[in-house]
Amino acid sequence: MALEVMARAGAPIPLAAEFRVDPGELLALVGHSGSGKTTLLRTIAGLWRPEVARVRVDGETWLDTETGTDLPPHRRRVGIVFQNFALFPHMTAAQNVMAAMGRAVKAPRNEAERLLDLVNLTGFADRKPAALSGGQQQRVALARALARRPKALLLDEPFSAVDRATREKLHGEIIALRAHLNMPVVLVTHDVNEAQILADRMVLIETGRVISQGSTAEVMSDPAALHAMGLRELAAMLPATIAEHTDDGLTRLDAASGPLFLPRIDGAPGAQVRVRIMAHEVILSRPRPEGLSAQNILAGRVTRIVPGDGPGVIIHVAIGAHEILARITRRALGQMALAPGDEVHAIVKSLSVARDQVAPTPRRPVD
Repeated sequence: MALEVMARAGAPIPLAAEFRVDPGELLALVGHSGSGKTTLLRTIAGLWRPEVARVRVDGETWLDTETGTDLPPHRRRVGIVFQNFALFPHMTAAQNVMAAMGRAVKAPRNEAERLLDLVNLTGFADRKPAALSGGQQQRVALARALARRPKALLLDEPFSAVDRATREKLHGEIIALRAHLNMPVVLVTHDVNEAQILADRMVLIETGRVISQGSTAEVMSDPAALHAMGLRELAAMLPATIAEHTDDGLTRLDAASGPLFLPRIDGAPGAQVRVRIMAHEVILSRPRPEGLSAQNILAGRVTRIVPGDGPGVIIHVAIGAHEILARITRRALGQMALAPGDEVHAIVKSLSVARDQVAPTPRRPVD
């Protein structure tokens, strides 16, 4: 049930993009405003037709300009969640969900309540949008998208209209929901943190053209991608396991090279999480430092050194089977005389990792 997309156009914006999303995979289309992300989503949904395009899902062709195939939106089994929710204000949550169902559903009310339960809205079926918070409305919109039993799920900046705390909760719920989603999922976002937290792979787009695509780690290692995103966005995801919540307000995680202390995060001991560590927040030392206020000292090995256009360089440091990144000056590199293969210690302040930079590890659906 893979989604395959190819689109090329000269207007209204130049477009030259091609990508594939496998079943159960979440791919993030990342780029600045006006880069063409939503245009690609509209192409998949049948709301816009490029000059040259092909969209195939599960072996079924939805669009092929070469053969003249162009299924209308209502014949494409696609679920869409918009940033502005787009709920019917006069309908209850259940009625909004039922409005998206086909006539073949035998017990639409029961199915609507099941989907609302799936997005953590048990007991909210009879509330209208005005009686729901922004986050709750977005959950209804997600349940409505799933009501179409889609072959592809499209999320268009779905968290941009809610506050940061709500956004964090919705991130966690999307990650949990993924265990139940066996279709390709495409997320449009300008937020690199959101993309790294939620996505398996990223496609970075600038002025309609794919700059880089691959796993989040691969894109973050691509100099062309970093130039487009900005070096301040450079970060790596480090997997860890929650070990304990301490009395002084911290959570101790067990990572590949030892303990990692962060401000208190949600989750029970034993839960697996991923921590987004910003490259500019990492300090490197050859010997293991003593007497620092920083709580996190991770032993690793330099695997790659990538020079930048300015005074900085990017150091790739292997931590077990994974990597973190450190952005340091060329002067520091010269003073430390670092080279691939050298043993180093990466120092990360506990308070440099925000709550929204820690997320549960997604579970893929079981066939």
